[in-house]
Amino acid sequence: MSDIPTAEELIKINHNPPATDWMDTPVNIRKGMYCYASNPKSVAYLGLPNARKWNPLDDDWKLPENWQQILHEGFKERLERFRTFKVYMDICVRCGACADKCHFFIGTGDPKNMPVLRAELLRSVYRNDFTTAGKVLGKIAGARELTLDVLKEWWYYLFQCTECRRCSVFCPYGIDTAEITIMGRELLNLIGLNIDWIATPVANCFRTGNHLGIQPHAFKDMLDFFVEDIEEVTGIDLEVSYQKKGADILFITPSGDVFADPGTYTCMGYMILFDYLKKEYGLDVTWSTYASEGGNFGFFTSHETMKRLNAKMYAEAERLGVKWILGGECGHMWRVVTQYMDTMNGPANFLEEPVSPITGTKFENTKSTKMVHIVEFTADLIKHGKLNLDKSRNDHLNITFHDSCNTARGMGMLDEPRYIINNVCNNFHEMPANTIREQTFCCGSGSGLNAGEDMELRMCGGLPRAHAVKHVHEKYGVNSLACICALDRAVFPDLMDYWVPGVEVTGLHEMVANALVFPGECKRTTDLRGEPLLGMEDEADE
Repeated sequence: MSDIPTAEELIKINHNPPATDWMDTPVNIRKGMYCYASNPKSVAYLGLPNARKWNPLDDDWKLPENWQQILHEGFKERLERFRTFKVYMDICVRCGACADKCHFFIGTGDPKNMPVLRAELLRSVYRNDFTTAGKVLGKIAGARELTLDVLKEWWYYLFQCTECRRCSVFCPYGIDTAEITIMGRELLNLIGLNIDWIATPVANCFRTGNHLGIQPHAFKDMLDFFVEDIEEVTGIDLEVSYQKKGADILFITPSGDVFADPGTYTCMGYMILFDYLKKEYGLDVTWSTYASEGGNFGFFTSHETMKRLNAKMYAEAERLGVKWILGGECGHMWRVVTQYMDTMNGPANFLEEPVSPITGTKFENTKSTKMVHIVEFTADLIKHGKLNLDKSRNDHLNITFHDSCNTARGMGMLDEPRYIINNVCNNFHEMPANTIREQTFCCGSGSGLNAGEDMELRMCGGLPRAHAVKHVHEKYGVNSLACICALDRAVFPDLMDYWVPGVEVTGLHEMVANALVFPGECKRTTDLRGEPLLGMEDEADE
């Protein structure tokens, strides 16, 4: 983990621009603000070009001799293939409406983290290579050649963007700067410039089915451990179904929920909910130890890699002959499914259009993808009175909710999580209106930036979200930040410990499971974490 300044030091942000023009301000790649270079074994496993060991701090990045030609041709191909990319290169008027909307600019004060200027890093080369004005007028038209320094600038700043799309909400032309980041990273991959916290999880996912590289037997063992933990807390002896052919539903969640706290408690929540639905209504949900990853780090690599990772979930659903797919709490998993699945691998016509066998609700928004978000599934169950819930079991929690970027802006999941929260707990407080829903701030660690070595960058990028949490923490006594993204659950504990000590992180279905009343359960004195329920402190200690 990188050494980072104290919170008191980091808050002293200088937003004054440098004295030199941005084109004349050299890139300064420094520790704490970047992730390690990709492991050559992972790059080779994925079949990506130029697998070799390299270091961003070295002068020589060991590039192919014709790297400029490779990038020029790759740029040209993508301009022809993706109409939006061409439009976004042309229509920006550099009005700056997006400038102060990016959490990385707010947190670092670096002008090149303004979305408009980060895009300009690519746009300047586009003008030089592909426009008449740029070829004739050069720098006057905002054009510049693709030099090694420019390439290093690309790499440094394109990996200081979480592709959260907050900037796009405020752009008067509707430019999606995240798409520009996606294209830029795809170009970098053509010459072997990725980061290890992306390349290795993707390689693991190809090899074993999940980002962490966990073998099927280890995946099953972990869920079996959860069964024991759940019985100790609740007295419920539940069963988990694996690879069951002909099951009603295939459930897929990010592997982070299975192997990383506090996501493990959310995973227990899924298991408890499914066992309840099995016993009460006969719903048959199965897990896969092969398609054991809902997340899609291919999204941060290239369109083709994203497509290949997305396909494995559907291949497993077809193999098992389930009716449709239910997906867990995740961010980029759902942006890929919602915004890209149809044109990549869909429509999934071998599956049925999802209908809840318990409530009869037809999930119209999943007509093509055949994949339902567990939050809308559970909200529907609650709306129809199918769950016996005791809200008081979450009275020890004072909750605020973080709208995860990819579920909020990416798929419009805004009201369903709040509906669930209001039905499973009594203490809920919203953060300020300009920091939630469509305008939500990012966790600052998405898009593959959740490593230990770039911790300073993460704390800078997470500053706006942390300050919104701090506001409700001080005003309402909020002690728990709820979210519906496995990556958020993995990275927010560090952010909260740094900026807002005393605030823990939870998933929605952990709270659902705390509140869910089972027939024949033992007297509940603790939550899933073993923490005493309000008023049960003495009994929990016995």
